[in-house]
Amino acid sequence: MARRHAAGFALAELSRGRSRFTDEPFSLRRIYTHVIEEYTRHHGHADLIRERIDGFTGE
Repeated sequence: MARRHAAGFALAELSRGRSRFTDEPFSLRRIYTHVIEEYTRHHGHADLIRERIDGFTGE
């Protein structure tokens, strides 16, 4: 599904939206990178909680 949504855009730039901090246009590459970073951060938090509950640590 992501490929279908991204098919109309170049990875370098999106036609809509600008960063509120730098006023630069959003890039699809940056959005995907941000989502992956956030996902891994929260996945790591869930891992810590699981370790506290069951006492087993990852490898």
